[in-house]
Amino acid sequence: MSDTSVKKVNADTAPTGELGQKYLASGKQMAMRLWEEEPTQKEAISSKRDYETIGYVIRGEAELELEGQKLNLEPGDCWVVPPGAQHRYQIRQSFAALETTSPPARMHGRDEHPSG
Repeated sequence: MSDTSVKKVNADTAPTGELGQKYLASGKQMAMRLWEEEPTQKEAISSKRDYETIGYVIRGEAELELEGQKLNLEPGDCWVVPPGAQHRYQIRQSFAALETTSPPARMHGRDEHPSG
């Protein structure tokens, strides 16, 4: 039997994680989260996550350092962080981005505390 569940999540009322992310729609194998108005940072913490992330910049600017490679992220840019990759985000200008994670980052506490 196929899964017939339909899920709708409104960003205005979506649950928020301890890092400020809003949890949007989530399925069994992937989930969406929204980062809104992330402030400029002086320091960024490096981390590794056990999920893959694909992101899209809505507004603002950030630098993504991924396994020693530096990428400038601006509105309209997309990026991929493979599972287990050492990375950090340095927010340069108030930042908003939409990300999809696989498996869902919110499950099993994957999304809360940076590991590194």
